[in-house]
Amino acid sequence: MDLRARLVEVGGELLDSEGLGALSLREIARRAGVSHGAPRRHFPTHLELLSAIAREGFTDLAARAEAALATGPAAPRARLGVLARVYLDFAVERRGRYELMFRHDILESGHLRLREKSLPLFRLLTDLVAQAAPPSSSPPEIVAGALWASLHGLAELWNWGSLTLATGATDPGALLEAALTAHLGPAPEATT
Repeated sequence: MDLRARLVEVGGELLDSEGLGALSLREIARRAGVSHGAPRRHFPTHLELLSAIAREGFTDLAARAEAALATGPAAPRARLGVLARVYLDFAVERRGRYELMFRHDILESGHLRLREKSLPLFRLLTDLVAQAAPPSSSPPEIVAGALWASLHGLAELWNWGSLTLATGATDPGALLEAALTAHLGPAPEATT
């Protein structure tokens, strides 16, 4: 593995285990076993390294979604449920990386064209919403945006422990289904 890839890997591991506050070029270099100046050859700024870690996060999330959907159900609403669960599981398992990936300053920086990595996931969500949602006066992009905002909020509140405290839920499955129902209406099998 080359040094650039090793720095991204170590940075991601540090981010996942200790959070964004621990993520410095000096600490990444120490854990990678290189001089504190070595990361600057590949990442002249801290933001560029953060962008590379975020890009790896988007790649991982997309791969997880693709794998789950490849072996999952065929019905669009059920596929949305699978995608939502993958999103939440990723947010819980890779919390630091997840928080980094959606930081506005990282996405807007233009480094590594992160928007090109993040937008395909939103297009997938939008396509599934277009297939699953009943006819609406709102375009699928708007419904997908509202659903994504709900999922993102659910992920953050779950990570903070707020939803367990407020609802007593020990698994977010019912909350995910409630979010889908709020944005798409009842699941087809639940209608009479």
